[in-house]
Order: sequence, then structure tokens, then C-alpha cells
Amino acid sequence: MAYAVLFAGVVAALAPFVWMIATSFKQPQDVFTPTPTLLPTDARTGAWAPTLDNYLQVLGIGGFATAFLNSVIVVVILVPAKLLLDALAAYAFARIEFPGRNALFMVLLATMMVPGVALLIPKVFITQELGMSDSLTGIIVPNVISAFDIFLLRQFFLTIPQEVEEAAMLDGASRIKIFWSLALPLARPALAVVTITSFIYHWNDLLWPLVILSDQEKYTLPLALQALVSGRVGQPQLVMAGAVVAVMPVIVIFLIFQRKILEGIALTGLKG
Repeated sequence: MAYAVLFAGVVAALAPFVWMIATSFKQPQDVFTPTPTLLPTDARTGAWAPTLDNYLQVLGIGGFATAFLNSVIVVVILVPAKLLLDALAAYAFARIEFPGRNALFMVLLATMMVPGVALLIPKVFITQELGMSDSLTGIIVPNVISAFDIFLLRQFFLTIPQEVEEAAMLDGASRIKIFWSLALPLARPALAVVTITSFIYHWNDLLWPLVILSDQEKYTLPLALQALVSGRVGQPQLVMAGAVVAVMPVIVIFLIFQRKILEGIALTGLKG
């Protein structure tokens, strides 16, 4: 019975995704038919009739290819920068004694309780004052720090035995040397979680780019997809092709690194 329920859940979750992919390969005249069909077949003859024209059209209209490149630029710069800064902050909270450390960490955790929408206005104001509005820099810089990622990495750094670091210090290693050569290599599972989840989040982020960008040449993929949906209401095959282009990198990354995600989440909870 349990397996039947799980199977039904899997089918319900995958059905829209499968339908999206199938529709993206359909000819325009085969999308709206009296009898809906899953596979891209000719509505008149029933013959197999998939096409790649939908993908070629999507990449050629509305700056979709440029938006794809912009999204790549954002995640390639943002994710490593975020990973480095969050790891440095997390290690400091976990291992370095300084005045007000615990109070500052509590304040950091409290920021996680503030709705992101409530921070939009001050973020927009600061971004404009720094001259980064309507640019990819304005997307990247305000997002290079994440309170949750700092918390996650701190929990992992706490699991590293202090004796290991003390032995390294006795051998003459500096704090920054221990961070680079000891703590970071041991924290690979947690770093993998932060890397993958950050990539997925910022690849799919719509709200902040929507607020900060007005130049269509700077649009990221979610914004281009939104514009595609608005302008191609009567052409769902193009919308589905654009959605497949947008979602496939995320699916591929997740499938490749899903074991690392599960391993890192399990290990970060070993010590509080």
C-alpha cells in the first residue's frame, strides 16, 4: 500500500514535467486537439512528428539566448563569491573567540526570520546609492552573503575536532592556513550543499532581478521566460520549450550532485 501511494505521488509530481517536455517538441497545430495526446504526434495521421523548431525560435526571440548567458554570468560569479564569504564568516563564528560573538550570531539568526519582501525597499535604495541598479552587479553584490548558509557551514565546522586544529597550530600553521588547508577540505559535503542550493536558488530567482532590472539586455532567464509567457500566450509550445531550457541546467546539476546534497545535510546536523 505504501509503495502504491509513493508511486502515485511520483506520477503526480512528474506528470506536469513530462507534459512540458512533450509539448515543447510538438508542432503548433498539434498542441490544441480535441483529444489531448502526450506524445508529439501528428494530430491528423497519428504519426510520430517531433520538432526542434520551437527551441530554435525561443533562442532567437526576446533576447532569450542573451538572458541565458546573463544567468550563467550571475551564478558563475555569485556562487563562488558567496561560498567564500559565507565560509569565512561561518568559520569565525565556529572557531574564533571575539567579543560579542554569540550575540552577533543571534542577530544573524534573527535576520532569517525577516521576510525577504520586507527587505526589498532598503536593498533597492542601497543598490541605487552604490550605482549598481539595472546591472548584473546589482543582482550579484546584495546576494553574496546568506545567513542560512553561514549557519549551515558553522554547524559543520563545529563538528571538526578542535584537537586537529590545535595540532596544526603547534606545527606553526596560522589561522588562515588552517582554514584553507584543513577546515575547507573537511567541509566539502557542506560546501557542496551550499554551492548546489545557491546555484538552484539564484538560477531561478525572479523577484530581485524583476525589481532591480529594467534594461531587457540585462534580463536573466526567469525574466525572459516571464516575458515569453506574456507575449506568447497562444503558443504554448514555445513557452514549454523556454521552460525546458530554463529548468534543464537545474535538473542536471541536482541529479549529478544529489548524493552530495543529502550527505551534507546529514552531516551538518551532527553537532549544534
